[in-house]
Amino acid sequence: MRQRLILASASPRRLELLRQIGVEPAAVIPADIDETPLPREVPHGYVRRIAAAKLRVVCEQLAASSSSSSADTPPPPTFVLAADSIVAVGRRILGKPADAVEAAKFWRLYSGRRHRVYTGVALANPAGKMVVKVAITQVQFKSLSAAEIARFVASNEWQGKAGGYAIQGMAEAFVQSVSGSISNIIGLPLCLTRNLLLGNGWIEG
Repeated sequence: MRQRLILASASPRRLELLRQIGVEPAAVIPADIDETPLPREVPHGYVRRIAAAKLRVVCEQLAASSSSSSADTPPPPTFVLAADSIVAVGRRILGKPADAVEAAKFWRLYSGRRHRVYTGVALANPAGKMVVKVAITQVQFKSLSAAEIARFVASNEWQGKAGGYAIQGMAEAFVQSVSGSISNIIGLPLCLTRNLLLGNGWIEG
């Protein structure tokens, strides 16, 4: 029986990344949850918690829909994939900037120092087994001038992006080095995700 994958994320970048490895989700079902960090929550624990919460919400929605269906034919084996990405400087979690002032503040933090991108990836296979993994990528930006920060903020590329930038945009010109998965910075670590799928019963092709 054919397999299908439900992507529990509204991110168009994650959808594009999955397509790069030949995985076409049957549906995209964003999870509506409270993503506020808990007091003293560290980045690694945060992305694990949020990715797992997104996965549970969508799995519960699918289970409720399946139980209320009157169809005699059972649905094909279904995998559900959820993810959450953040940028952190030390233990400080940087979400999506609320405005240009906060975006500029984030960029001053990045100037001349390392920061990390964390992505929690959560998967449920057709048997109901749930697994959560975390990918971490370290990024080093060059020292940034006030003018460079101002130009970037004026571009509005920071809007709607965790940490206030996308590596595939203007920010790439300021990156001195990357240690870890580049696709993780974009929103989904592809090697980890593929291994997670294959290790939990996904059949390629």
